[in-house]
Amino acid sequence: MRSYLIDELSFLERDNLDSFLKRTLKPGALNGVFFLTIPPELLGPAQTGHEDCAPFYCAVVLGKDSVSFELLVRSSHNLHCSCIAMATPEQRRFIMDFADRMLSEELIRA
Repeated sequence: MRSYLIDELSFLERDNLDSFLKRTLKPGALNGVFFLTIPPELLGPAQTGHEDCAPFYCAVVLGKDSVSFELLVRSSHNLHCSCIAMATPEQRRFIMDFADRMLSEELIRA
């Protein structure tokens, strides 16, 4: 799995990120997993025409001392569909911009 990993977080940084993610993203069924929704205007060729599979998201996983952003764009309704694909360059930029904004707003230096 391709992902963007930010590690070596202190206990306080991890708590700050947990609070930020809880305020800004949809929580997943598992503790520490959140869903970053991909805006409709950024849908790639794989997702276009798959309205039944929307919304699309990437997973954000908050670990003990790290946070990772998966670069796989998933369907919220279907686990096995051709619309599940690696992030396009535009989607990757959206994910990275979110991560940068999160780190900046929470004053994370990791």
